Amino acid sequence: MTDYGSAGEDRDGSGILIPLHEARRARSDLPVTFERRELDQILRIYGRMVAAGEWRDYAIDHLRDRAVFSVFRRTSEVPLFQIVKDPKLTRKQGAYSVIAATGAILKRGHELARVLAVFDKKLKLVT
Repeated sequence: MTDYGSAGEDRDGSGILIPLHEARRARSDLPVTFERRELDQILRIYGRMVAAGEWRDYAIDHLRDRAVFSVFRRTSEVPLFQIVKDPKLTRKQGAYSVIAATGAILKRGHELARVLAVFDKKLKLVT
């Protein structure tokens, strides 16, 4: 018999008590998502870049281990940049990173606003 005492209980959405270990497992199966304030910051940058004519499309992927916001110049291309939220890296390099189309990590950190600051500078092609 399973113990549903106060030390080991949680509620699923129906109000029925379930064991805490089952609740944790159910939450770990959910995909990683961007929170509203994170999306606000990202979409502010996206809007600025669309107005400048640099970006035209985006895609959001909520995967099991990370959330990815990809920006495109054209829909049929590979993403120019990916803004990634990876909670496993929160205590190490930081959960947020900006990755270029080549796979190079342009910026990584604990605060999304600082990571997105990479787009404040005009990226130039060096020949």
